[in-house]
Amino acid sequence: MRVLHIITGLGVGGAEQQLRLLLRHLPAECEVVTLTNPGAVADGLRADGVRVVDLGMRGNRDLAALPRLTRIIRSGGYDLVHTHLYRACVYGRPAARLAGVRAIVATEHSLGDSQLEGRPLTAGVRALYLAGERLGRTTVAVSPAVAGRLRAWGVPSPRIAVVPNGIDLARFRFDPAARDRARRHLGLPRDAYVVGGIGRLTAGKRFDVAVRALAALPADCRLLLVGGGPQEEALRRLARQTGVGDRVLLTGERPYVPDGTPGPDLPSLVCAMDVFVSPSPEETFGLAVIEALACGLPVRYASCPALDGLTAPGARRVTGDAEAFTHALTEARAAPPGPRTAPDAAHRYDIARSAARLMDVYTAAVTGRPLPSPVLFPASSSASASPTPQGVSSP
Repeated sequence: MRVLHIITGLGVGGAEQQLRLLLRHLPAECEVVTLTNPGAVADGLRADGVRVVDLGMRGNRDLAALPRLTRIIRSGGYDLVHTHLYRACVYGRPAARLAGVRAIVATEHSLGDSQLEGRPLTAGVRALYLAGERLGRTTVAVSPAVAGRLRAWGVPSPRIAVVPNGIDLARFRFDPAARDRARRHLGLPRDAYVVGGIGRLTAGKRFDVAVRALAALPADCRLLLVGGGPQEEALRRLARQTGVGDRVLLTGERPYVPDGTPGPDLPSLVCAMDVFVSPSPEETFGLAVIEALACGLPVRYASCPALDGLTAPGARRVTGDAEAFTHALTEARAAPPGPRTAPDAAHRYDIARSAARLMDVYTAAVTGRPLPSPVLFPASSSASASPTPQGVSSP
């Protein structure tokens, strides 16, 4: 099966790195078109042997991109077109139809209650999204929470497939040698207690909560934030204002897999952490939380649909502001260290399982058959047996 993936950009981001990881496991002949920004993930895809074409789109209203994209699809002889992220869906679906491809799949990576990929969910955004959605055969939701939002918008249930994001469990297995190397590279003391976070440095991720919580923790605690974004300078300024400027480390964007970039990659940085924090109240999946769990870290999070209905020892939901996270992190630090092994909840998100499920969706789209029964997150006991501290709840 020949598949063309169309994505808005290929800088270092969650959807972009998820695409690269998927393509390593999909039993299909895949190529990629990026509308803009052929960044580090484009380089990584090419290193993996994947053909990547930069459409060179100049902005959201560059309508000349539509006929260019149509020609690429028509000349490629693709069996299926798979779009990722909002702008790629808006342009990719009509281009595929114009090129004569009817098997069109789109993945909705970042649909929240009030935002879509960081943009407010206005009536215009929703109308344009729904108009394009009707041109495809299937919309993939990365969690049941996203599927529910799509249904609430009016997308028919038979057109929605739940295919969870996946991780490479082997890459995130705890490695004490990688931990030591990463800490040496970052200048972190061996005995420092490191609070970690991963994600785009945007207001919606609420990493300011983590900075404020750090200011109330003992002096041997550090905050390690992995990611880049527009809030980077604001977070540095807040760290200085709260007196923890020398205890907050911002690494910038880091690759998921080794690609020659100097310094430790993402899994090595996770190994360097002692506890993981995710203060964002509106996640569509919570992939970073699953990566942290795969490394055996205790996790304190505000939102993680991936854990809904699952028991994950060491994972606790935190409701509230910086004071609640301070309490939660203090509780985590006081607990005896557990084994750095992945719980069953993390194993449910092995990338090989996600790729196999996506191939079922592809086969249904190409043949016109009904979608296979949806994959939901299997329910287990809804609460951990361990006591729940104030401001913290079990998943």
